[in-house]
Amino acid sequence: MTLIMVLFLLVGQLIGGTQGMTYALILSVVMNFVAYWFSDRIVLAMYRARQVTEAEEPRLCSIIRTLTTQAQLPMPKVYVIPNPTPNAFATGRNPDHASVAVTEGILRLLSEDELEGVLGHELAHVKHRDILTGTLVATMVGSITFIARMAGWSMMFFGGGRDDRRASSGFAELFLIIVAPLAAVLIQLAISRSREYAADAGGSGISHKPLSLANALRKLERGVERIPMENANPASAHLFIVNPLRGGGILSLFSTHPPIEARIERLEKIGMGGL
Repeated sequence: MTLIMVLFLLVGQLIGGTQGMTYALILSVVMNFVAYWFSDRIVLAMYRARQVTEAEEPRLCSIIRTLTTQAQLPMPKVYVIPNPTPNAFATGRNPDHASVAVTEGILRLLSEDELEGVLGHELAHVKHRDILTGTLVATMVGSITFIARMAGWSMMFFGGGRDDRRASSGFAELFLIIVAPLAAVLIQLAISRSREYAADAGGSGISHKPLSLANALRKLERGVERIPMENANPASAHLFIVNPLRGGGILSLFSTHPPIEARIERLEKIGMGGL
């Protein structure tokens, strides 16, 4: 949050002087406040997730209740997303304000053991507070991208005047426009991938079913390829257990998730006592 605020202040001063810094400060405070307090509600609303009770989804709620007891976590809110694509995610700024959401597709596709493996993975995210980390990183990336666009518009409309000032700040603006967004995305990818590996391992410890999680990942990968999520948003793709966005070749280098094969290999080692 501090980094986002500093970036906005620097760019505000670069583009608009003291007045620009004031506007940038206000904008950064608003973005940080929204990201911390309302990001979970925003992403649940984005996918039209519906909160369910134990009477409506007894199997799902029973599994989550058992796993939260084993993980020594409070019971999260449970949501079902009306989407045939098999997938799931957890959200919330801390374990006391966590939510677990699954699609209708994953409930139809997975066996009970496989569903336990997936939900253990999501609860590991909750326990590790990965949701807050991912939210802040996503906000940082969005902020840096926005800053780059501000710098681009500044160069377009004010590039002709104040030659001395523009010459001194030209390289800084070029960095903001080209290099900063790419660097921010690469940082997000590195953090997201490392947290997925950690959640796989942590989820295996919660559910005690690493091989069931490995089988679930195989099914989910095929399921997403067969029924892609049409309304998937790149800004929230890192939340899901399997990347809801399809992309092969060079695009796979910029995935928010590690390769499924690598995750399965690690889970199989855990299942055989190799880790």
